[in-house]
Formats: sequence, structure tokens, C-alpha cells
Amino acid sequence: MKHYFNPMSRAVTTDWMLKELDVPHEQIIIDFSTGENNSPEYRKINPMGKVPALVDGEIVVTEVAAICAYLADKFPEKQLAPEAGSIARGAYYRYLFITGNTIEPALSLAAAGFEHPQPSSAGWGHLSHVLETIETMTPDVGWALGEQFTAADIVFGGLLDFAMAFNLFEVSPKVADYVERIRERPAYRETHGAFINTAESGA
Repeated sequence: MKHYFNPMSRAVTTDWMLKELDVPHEQIIIDFSTGENNSPEYRKINPMGKVPALVDGEIVVTEVAAICAYLADKFPEKQLAPEAGSIARGAYYRYLFITGNTIEPALSLAAAGFEHPQPSSAGWGHLSHVLETIETMTPDVGWALGEQFTAADIVFGGLLDFAMAFNLFEVSPKVADYVERIRERPAYRETHGAFINTAESGA
């Protein structure tokens, strides 16, 4: 497997996923400063010119949640996803896909100082509803699906970690505690040096 990566990008999340799995792969750094992400060679892999991208033989997977879901299912013995067909799969998919489809667009728009003129027509809806959803979906203890840490925590918790580090929303004690549990994981600390420094500096 080849993992196309830049340490100052969303690929830090898929790097974390790979470290949690502890499986062999080739890490290929894409240099943004030279425009390597827009080279014809890389655009054949991901026409968006974005990272991360995962190439597994002839299979190409892009998008953080998709890569994490693919990897969790490829290595079921690592138990980073509920068993296929189990009841827990519904909640698992919800955590994976609400993160990029709903939460991140809403927080990004708000951070840029914009408000959608018709929130009800946007996929992410009203920011207040998004914040309420974050609070509701954040576990009081343990992980998103209970005692089992999964890719849902990497995707959902990873975004909350980023949002907290860069003050994208006012974090409740419950969210702060969950993010702190995330940050204590060895694989997280191995892959998130820049974010750890930002958090510890009080940014």
C-alpha cells in the first residue's frame, strides 16, 4: 500500500489510522511548496490534487473517512470497526460520514466569517444544530461506540481535535475530555506533533 501524505494536511488523520493499525505501507510525502500535488503524475491518482490518497494495488481511495473505513475493513483483526452486519455499524457509519459531510463544512464556513443565506437548504444546516449534534454525539466516557476504540474516533475525534486546537468553536468540558482521551493514544502522539505543540501552547 502507498499512502500519499503531507504532515500539514488532513492526511495526518489517515497517518494516525495507519499507525493504529500498525500495518506495512509506503509513506509518500507530497510537497505542496513545489506544487507536487498538482503534478500530472499525482493528478492521475487524485484529480482533486488533494491528500490523503491511498493506493492498494489497483485500488485508489481518497477522502479521509473513506480511507479509514477501507483500512478498518481490510484489517478486521485489528478491531477498528464493528463487525460487518452488526447493529453497531449504523452508528459507526454515522460518525464517519457526518464529520466531513456536515460538521467540517459548517465549522469552516463559520471560521471564514460567512453564514449561509439559507441554512435549511445546505447539507449541514444551521450552525447551532451542528454544535448541538457535536455535543450529543460526543461520548461522556470511553469512545464513540462505547468501550471499543474505532475508526469513528479517528475521524470524528480527529476533527474535534483540530477544531479545538484552532478554536473553531466553543468547546464544552465533555468535548474537551474526549479530545484529551484521544490525545493520550500513543499512535496519536506519534503522528500529531504539530497539533500537540499547538494545543500545549494554548492556541
